[in-house]
Amino acid sequence: MALLVWQDDLNIGIDVIDNQHRRIVEMLNHLHVAQQGLQRLAVAEVIDELVDYTMSHFAFEEELMEEAGYPFCAAHKRVHEIFGKRVSDYRLRFQAGEDVTDELRTMLSRWLFNHIRGDDQAYAETVKQHLNQFTREHQGGSWLGRTLKRFFG
Repeated sequence: MALLVWQDDLNIGIDVIDNQHRRIVEMLNHLHVAQQGLQRLAVAEVIDELVDYTMSHFAFEEELMEEAGYPFCAAHKRVHEIFGKRVSDYRLRFQAGEDVTDELRTMLSRWLFNHIRGDDQAYAETVKQHLNQFTREHQGGSWLGRTLKRFFG
């Protein structure tokens, strides 16, 4: 599998989320590079970073959806939970010595792109409207700033 390239149709129109999605794609590409270099320790580090960052992203995204009153938030969260379990299983298999890197990269890239184009696009308008209204009401968008700081330092 070649390096992944960000495509404009992956943008959902919420800059912070789009940037997080781009970061996940960068991590998938780092995983490819580490694997090509046959550096098991580097692969392990990228897998750990990728899983941790993705789970933080999910928590942030879920909080945005809840705050915006997105009606399918619980279903979206369940999709994240199932995915999280699946990725954790890959990490355990890798830690047990199995070479799952190709399988993991393929699954992650397909899942991520399909998830963004489907599930994430579905909530985008609701969240954008909420953020725009919130920003108008609270000049400076302090909720978003606090939330970003809490999740991403």
